[in-house]
Amino acid sequence: MGPHPAVAAIRLAVRRVLNDILDEHRPPGAEPDENRTAERPPSPLVLVACSGGADSMALASALAFEAPRLGIRAGGITVDHGLQPGSGLRADEVVLRLRELGLDPAESVAVTVGREGGPEAAARDARYAALDAAAERHGAAAILLGHTRDDQAETVLLGLARGSGIRSLSGMAAVSGAGGRYRRPFLRIDRQTARKACMVQSLPVWDDPHNTDPAYTRSRLRHEGLPALEKALGKGVVEALARTARLSRDDADALDAWAGQAEASVRDDAGLLECAKLNALPPAVRRRILRRAAIEAGAPAGSLFARHIEEVDRLITGWRGQGAINLPGRVVAQRQGGRLVIRQG
Repeated sequence: MGPHPAVAAIRLAVRRVLNDILDEHRPPGAEPDENRTAERPPSPLVLVACSGGADSMALASALAFEAPRLGIRAGGITVDHGLQPGSGLRADEVVLRLRELGLDPAESVAVTVGREGGPEAAARDARYAALDAAAERHGAAAILLGHTRDDQAETVLLGLARGSGIRSLSGMAAVSGAGGRYRRPFLRIDRQTARKACMVQSLPVWDDPHNTDPAYTRSRLRHEGLPALEKALGKGVVEALARTARLSRDDADALDAWAGQAEASVRDDAGLLECAKLNALPPAVRRRILRRAAIEAGAPAGSLFARHIEEVDRLITGWRGQGAINLPGRVVAQRQGGRLVIRQG
Protein backbone atom coordinates (compact mmCIF):
# COMPACT_ATOMS: atom_id res chain seq x y z
CA MET A 1 0.00 0.00 0.00
CA GLY A 2 1.41 3.36 -1.02
CA PRO A 3 1.62 6.54 1.04
CA HIS A 4 -1.37 8.72 1.78
CA PRO A 5 -2.32 10.89 -1.24
CA ALA A 6 -1.26 14.07 0.59
CA VAL A 7 2.14 12.60 1.40
CA ALA A 8 2.54 11.32 -2.15
CA ALA A 9 1.71 14.78 -3.53
CA ILE A 10 4.30 16.63 -1.44
CA ARG A 11 6.97 14.03 -2.14
CA LEU A 12 6.37 14.20 -5.86
CA ALA A 13 6.63 17.99 -5.82
CA VAL A 14 9.93 17.84 -3.94
CA ARG A 15 11.29 15.04 -6.13
CA ARG A 16 10.73 17.13 -9.24
CA VAL A 17 12.63 20.07 -7.76
CA LEU A 18 15.50 17.87 -6.57
CA ASN A 19 15.79 16.35 -10.03
CA ASP A 20 16.01 19.86 -11.47
CA ILE A 21 18.81 20.67 -9.03
CA LEU A 22 20.67 17.49 -9.98
CA ASP A 23 20.36 18.33 -13.67
CA GLU A 24 21.78 21.80 -13.04
CA HIS A 25 24.79 20.41 -11.15
CA ARG A 26 25.55 17.62 -13.58
CA PRO A 27 28.67 18.22 -15.71
CA PRO A 28 27.83 19.53 -19.22
CA GLY A 29 27.09 16.69 -21.62
CA ALA A 30 26.94 14.06 -18.88
CA GLU A 31 24.06 11.62 -18.71
CA PRO A 32 22.55 10.75 -15.32
CA ASP A 33 24.28 7.32 -15.17
CA GLU A 34 27.66 8.84 -15.97
CA ASN A 35 27.83 10.33 -12.49
CA ARG A 36 28.00 6.87 -10.95
CA THR A 37 31.78 6.72 -11.25
CA ALA A 38 34.80 7.26 -9.07
CA GLU A 39 34.98 10.82 -10.39
CA ARG A 40 31.43 11.56 -9.34
CA PRO A 41 31.17 15.21 -8.20
CA PRO A 42 30.26 15.90 -4.56
CA SER A 43 26.56 15.49 -3.81
CA PRO A 44 24.80 18.86 -3.72
CA LEU A 45 23.46 20.03 -0.39
CA VAL A 46 19.83 21.21 -0.27
CA LEU A 47 18.49 23.01 2.77
CA VAL A 48 14.89 23.50 3.84
CA ALA A 49 13.81 26.70 5.56
CA CYS A 50 11.55 25.47 8.36
CA SER A 51 9.53 27.54 10.81
CA GLY A 52 7.92 24.51 12.42
CA GLY A 53 4.57 25.26 10.77
CA ALA A 54 2.63 22.70 8.78
CA ASP A 55 3.82 23.86 5.34
CA SER A 56 7.53 23.82 6.13
CA MET A 57 7.36 20.65 8.26
CA ALA A 58 5.66 18.85 5.38
CA LEU A 59 8.41 20.14 3.11
CA ALA A 60 11.15 19.03 5.53
CA SER A 61 9.69 15.52 5.77
CA ALA A 62 9.45 15.20 1.98
CA LEU A 63 13.04 16.42 1.55
CA ALA A 64 14.27 13.96 4.18
CA PHE A 65 12.51 11.13 2.33
CA GLU A 66 13.45 12.00 -1.25
CA ALA A 67 16.99 13.40 -0.96
CA PRO A 68 18.79 10.16 0.06
CA ARG A 69 17.11 8.29 -2.78
CA LEU A 70 18.61 10.76 -5.26
CA GLY A 71 22.04 10.97 -3.68
CA ILE A 72 21.47 14.48 -2.35
CA ARG A 73 22.54 15.75 1.06
CA ALA A 74 19.73 17.42 2.97
CA GLY A 75 19.74 19.86 5.86
CA GLY A 76 17.46 22.38 7.54
CA ILE A 77 17.55 25.94 8.84
CA THR A 78 15.10 27.67 11.15
CA VAL A 79 15.23 31.41 11.70
CA ASP A 80 14.51 32.82 15.15
CA HIS A 81 13.11 36.32 14.59
CA GLY A 82 12.98 37.03 18.32
CA LEU A 83 9.55 38.65 17.98
CA GLN A 84 7.69 36.47 20.49
CA PRO A 85 8.40 35.25 24.03
CA GLY A 86 10.05 31.84 23.98
CA SER A 87 11.02 32.06 20.30
CA GLY A 88 14.51 30.70 21.05
CA LEU A 89 13.10 27.58 22.73
CA ARG A 90 10.72 26.99 19.81
CA ALA A 91 13.61 27.32 17.37
CA ASP A 92 15.52 24.69 19.35
CA GLU A 93 12.49 22.39 19.14
CA VAL A 94 12.35 22.81 15.36
CA VAL A 95 16.03 21.94 15.08
CA LEU A 96 15.41 18.80 17.13
CA ARG A 97 12.56 17.79 14.79
CA LEU A 98 14.73 18.38 11.74
CA ARG A 99 17.45 16.16 13.20
CA GLU A 100 14.89 13.47 14.02
CA LEU A 101 13.95 13.50 10.34
CA GLY A 102 17.61 12.83 9.52
CA LEU A 103 18.49 16.29 8.20
CA ASP A 104 22.11 17.34 8.66
CA PRO A 105 23.13 20.11 9.09
CA ALA A 106 20.20 21.35 11.14
CA GLU A 107 20.57 24.66 12.90
CA SER A 108 18.82 27.73 14.26
CA VAL A 109 19.86 31.25 13.30
CA ALA A 110 18.81 34.24 15.41
CA VAL A 111 18.21 37.57 13.66
CA THR A 112 17.41 41.12 14.66
CA VAL A 113 14.35 42.47 12.87
CA GLY A 114 14.46 46.15 11.97
CA ARG A 115 11.62 48.55 11.29
CA GLU A 116 12.09 49.59 7.66
CA GLY A 117 9.11 48.87 5.44
CA GLY A 118 6.86 47.69 8.28
CA PRO A 119 7.05 44.61 10.52
CA GLU A 120 6.24 42.02 7.86
CA ALA A 121 8.73 43.36 5.32
CA ALA A 122 11.43 43.85 7.97
CA ALA A 123 11.02 40.27 9.22
CA ARG A 124 11.16 38.96 5.65
CA ASP A 125 14.33 40.92 4.88
CA ALA A 126 16.03 39.64 8.03
CA ARG A 127 14.96 36.07 7.30
CA TYR A 128 16.26 36.03 3.72
CA ALA A 129 19.54 37.63 4.79
CA ALA A 130 19.99 34.83 7.33
CA LEU A 131 19.10 32.14 4.79
CA ASP A 132 21.52 33.61 2.24
CA ALA A 133 24.28 33.57 4.85
CA ALA A 134 23.47 29.97 5.80
CA ALA A 135 23.57 28.87 2.16
CA GLU A 136 26.98 30.49 1.72
CA ARG A 137 28.29 29.05 4.99
CA HIS A 138 27.29 25.49 4.13
CA GLY A 139 27.83 25.68 0.38
CA ALA A 140 24.20 24.78 -0.28
CA ALA A 141 23.02 24.39 -3.86
CA ALA A 142 19.48 25.47 -2.99
CA ILE A 143 17.06 26.32 -0.19
CA LEU A 144 13.52 24.97 -0.33
CA LEU A 145 10.69 27.24 0.84
CA GLY A 146 7.24 26.03 1.87
CA HIS A 147 5.05 28.64 0.16
CA THR A 148 1.81 27.05 -1.00
CA ARG A 149 -0.83 27.85 -3.60
CA ASP A 150 -2.75 29.71 -0.88
CA ASP A 151 0.29 31.91 -0.16
CA GLN A 152 0.55 32.62 -3.87
CA ALA A 153 -3.09 33.71 -4.05
CA GLU A 154 -2.57 36.04 -1.09
CA THR A 155 0.50 37.55 -2.73
CA VAL A 156 -1.42 38.25 -5.94
CA LEU A 157 -4.21 39.99 -4.02
CA LEU A 158 -1.72 42.09 -2.06
CA GLY A 159 -0.11 43.19 -5.32
CA LEU A 160 -3.52 44.00 -6.78
CA ALA A 161 -4.43 46.10 -3.73
CA ARG A 162 -1.23 48.13 -4.16
CA GLY A 163 -2.13 48.89 -7.76
CA SER A 164 1.08 47.22 -8.91
CA GLY A 165 1.93 46.11 -12.41
CA ILE A 166 1.92 42.68 -13.96
CA ARG A 167 5.24 41.70 -12.36
CA SER A 168 3.71 42.07 -8.90
CA LEU A 169 0.62 40.14 -9.98
CA SER A 170 2.87 37.28 -11.05
CA GLY A 171 3.40 36.50 -7.38
CA MET A 172 6.27 34.36 -6.15
CA ALA A 173 8.52 32.60 -8.63
CA ALA A 174 9.12 28.87 -8.37
CA VAL A 175 12.83 29.68 -8.69
CA SER A 176 14.31 32.93 -7.39
CA GLY A 177 17.30 34.46 -5.67
CA ALA A 178 20.93 34.67 -6.70
CA GLY A 179 21.73 31.76 -9.00
CA GLY A 180 18.25 30.29 -8.49
CA ARG A 181 18.99 29.63 -4.82
CA TYR A 182 15.38 29.57 -3.63
CA ARG A 183 12.96 26.87 -4.79
CA ARG A 184 9.26 26.68 -4.00
CA PRO A 185 7.98 23.14 -4.68
CA PHE A 186 4.51 23.70 -3.20
CA LEU A 187 3.17 26.56 -5.34
CA ARG A 188 0.64 24.17 -6.90
CA ILE A 189 -0.21 22.46 -3.61
CA ASP A 190 -2.83 23.87 -1.25
CA ARG A 191 -2.25 24.54 2.43
CA GLN A 192 -4.66 21.82 3.53
CA THR A 193 -2.70 19.14 1.66
CA ALA A 194 0.49 20.11 3.50
CA ARG A 195 -1.30 20.06 6.86
CA LYS A 196 -2.89 16.70 6.07
CA ALA A 197 0.53 15.28 5.19
CA CYS A 198 1.82 16.33 8.61
CA MET A 199 -1.18 14.82 10.37
CA VAL A 200 -0.97 11.39 8.73
CA GLN A 201 2.79 11.26 9.42
CA SER A 202 2.25 12.36 13.06
CA LEU A 203 4.54 15.34 12.54
CA PRO A 204 4.14 17.95 15.29
CA VAL A 205 3.53 21.45 13.93
CA TRP A 206 3.54 24.91 15.48
CA ASP A 207 0.92 27.45 14.46
CA ASP A 208 2.45 30.93 14.57
CA PRO A 209 0.00 33.27 16.37
CA HIS A 210 1.11 36.06 14.01
CA ASN A 211 -0.68 34.17 11.25
CA THR A 212 -4.01 34.87 12.96
CA ASP A 213 -3.19 38.33 14.29
CA PRO A 214 -5.41 40.93 12.56
CA ALA A 215 -2.69 43.53 13.04
CA TYR A 216 -0.93 41.98 10.04
CA THR A 217 -2.25 42.65 6.54
CA ARG A 218 -1.65 39.13 5.25
CA SER A 219 -3.42 37.66 8.26
CA ARG A 220 -6.51 39.80 7.64
CA LEU A 221 -6.48 38.81 3.99
CA ARG A 222 -6.15 35.12 4.87
CA HIS A 223 -8.91 34.99 7.47
CA GLU A 224 -11.28 37.70 6.25
CA GLY A 225 -10.55 38.75 2.66
CA LEU A 226 -10.20 35.42 0.89
CA PRO A 227 -13.15 33.78 2.69
CA ALA A 228 -15.30 36.78 1.70
CA LEU A 229 -14.20 36.43 -1.92
CA GLU A 230 -15.01 32.72 -1.92
CA LYS A 231 -18.40 33.43 -0.40
CA ALA A 232 -19.17 36.01 -3.10
CA LEU A 233 -17.58 34.26 -6.08
CA GLY A 234 -17.66 30.61 -5.13
CA LYS A 235 -14.95 28.06 -4.52
CA GLY A 236 -11.92 28.05 -6.76
CA VAL A 237 -10.80 31.63 -6.11
CA VAL A 238 -7.44 30.55 -4.69
CA GLU A 239 -6.71 28.26 -7.62
CA ALA A 240 -7.75 30.97 -10.10
CA LEU A 241 -5.48 33.55 -8.45
CA ALA A 242 -2.55 31.14 -8.49
CA ARG A 243 -3.19 30.47 -12.18
CA THR A 244 -3.28 34.23 -12.77
CA ALA A 245 0.14 34.44 -11.16
CA ARG A 246 1.58 31.82 -13.53
CA LEU A 247 0.10 33.49 -16.62
CA SER A 248 1.20 36.95 -15.47
CA ARG A 249 4.73 35.71 -14.87
CA ASP A 250 4.95 34.37 -18.43
CA ASP A 251 3.77 37.72 -19.79
CA ALA A 252 6.09 39.72 -17.52
CA ASP A 253 9.08 37.56 -18.49
CA ALA A 254 8.34 38.09 -22.18
CA LEU A 255 8.01 41.87 -21.75
CA ASP A 256 11.23 42.01 -19.72
CA ALA A 257 13.05 40.15 -22.47
CA TRP A 258 11.63 42.53 -25.10
CA ALA A 259 12.73 45.54 -23.05
CA GLY A 260 16.19 44.09 -22.64
CA GLN A 261 16.56 43.67 -26.39
CA ALA A 262 15.08 47.09 -27.18
CA GLU A 263 17.19 49.07 -24.73
CA ALA A 264 20.33 49.14 -26.86
CA SER A 265 18.38 50.50 -29.82
CA VAL A 266 17.10 53.56 -27.91
CA ARG A 267 20.50 54.74 -26.64
CA ASP A 268 22.80 57.07 -28.55
CA ASP A 269 26.55 56.64 -28.97
CA ALA A 270 27.11 58.18 -25.54
CA GLY A 271 24.71 55.72 -23.93
CA LEU A 272 21.96 58.28 -23.28
CA LEU A 273 18.31 57.38 -23.79
CA GLU A 274 16.76 59.04 -26.85
CA CYS A 275 13.26 60.30 -26.11
CA ALA A 276 11.93 60.01 -29.67
CA LYS A 277 12.95 56.36 -29.92
CA LEU A 278 11.56 55.62 -26.47
CA ASN A 279 8.26 57.23 -27.46
CA ALA A 280 7.95 54.82 -30.37
CA LEU A 281 8.00 51.78 -28.06
CA PRO A 282 4.89 50.23 -26.48
CA PRO A 283 4.32 51.72 -22.99
CA ALA A 284 4.90 48.40 -21.21
CA VAL A 285 8.31 48.01 -22.85
CA ARG A 286 9.30 51.65 -22.48
CA ARG A 287 8.47 51.78 -18.77
CA ARG A 288 10.53 48.67 -18.12
CA ILE A 289 13.52 50.38 -19.72
CA LEU A 290 12.94 53.47 -17.58
CA ARG A 291 12.66 51.43 -14.39
CA ARG A 292 15.85 49.54 -15.18
CA ALA A 293 17.68 52.80 -15.92
CA ALA A 294 16.52 54.29 -12.61
CA ILE A 295 17.69 51.25 -10.65
CA GLU A 296 21.06 51.29 -12.43
CA ALA A 297 21.39 54.96 -11.43
CA GLY A 298 20.95 54.03 -7.77
CA ALA A 299 17.21 54.05 -7.06
CA PRO A 300 16.33 51.19 -4.63
CA ALA A 301 14.09 48.72 -6.46
CA GLY A 302 11.87 48.23 -3.41
CA SER A 303 11.17 51.95 -3.14
CA LEU A 304 10.57 52.57 -6.84
CA PHE A 305 6.82 52.48 -7.45
CA ALA A 306 4.64 52.70 -10.54
CA ARG A 307 3.83 56.37 -9.86
CA HIS A 308 7.55 57.22 -10.04
CA ILE A 309 7.95 55.58 -13.44
CA GLU A 310 4.75 57.22 -14.71
CA GLU A 311 6.17 60.64 -13.85
CA VAL A 312 9.41 59.88 -15.68
CA ASP A 313 7.40 58.53 -18.61
CA ARG A 314 5.64 61.91 -18.95
CA LEU A 315 9.01 63.47 -19.73
CA ILE A 316 8.82 61.43 -22.93
CA THR A 317 5.13 61.22 -23.79
CA GLY A 318 3.83 64.49 -22.31
CA TRP A 319 6.78 66.87 -22.60
CA ARG A 320 5.74 70.42 -21.74
CA GLY A 321 9.07 71.72 -20.50
CA GLN A 322 8.54 70.34 -16.99
CA GLY A 323 11.43 70.15 -14.55
CA ALA A 324 13.38 67.21 -13.18
CA ILE A 325 11.69 64.27 -11.46
CA ASN A 326 13.07 63.27 -8.05
CA LEU A 327 13.22 59.52 -7.49
CA PRO A 328 14.13 57.42 -4.43
CA GLY A 329 17.83 57.09 -3.69
CA ARG A 330 18.52 60.74 -4.59
CA VAL A 331 18.15 59.85 -8.27
CA VAL A 332 17.00 62.58 -10.65
CA ALA A 333 15.46 62.14 -14.10
CA GLN A 334 15.34 65.07 -16.53
CA ARG A 335 15.01 65.72 -20.23
CA GLN A 336 17.92 67.49 -21.91
CA GLY A 337 18.09 68.16 -25.64
CA GLY A 338 15.92 65.23 -26.64
CA ARG A 339 17.74 62.87 -24.29
CA LEU A 340 16.55 61.44 -20.99
CA VAL A 341 19.23 61.73 -18.31
CA ILE A 342 18.79 59.64 -15.17
CA ARG A 343 21.51 59.98 -12.53
CA GLN A 344 22.10 60.61 -8.86
CA GLY A 345 21.76 64.29 -8.08
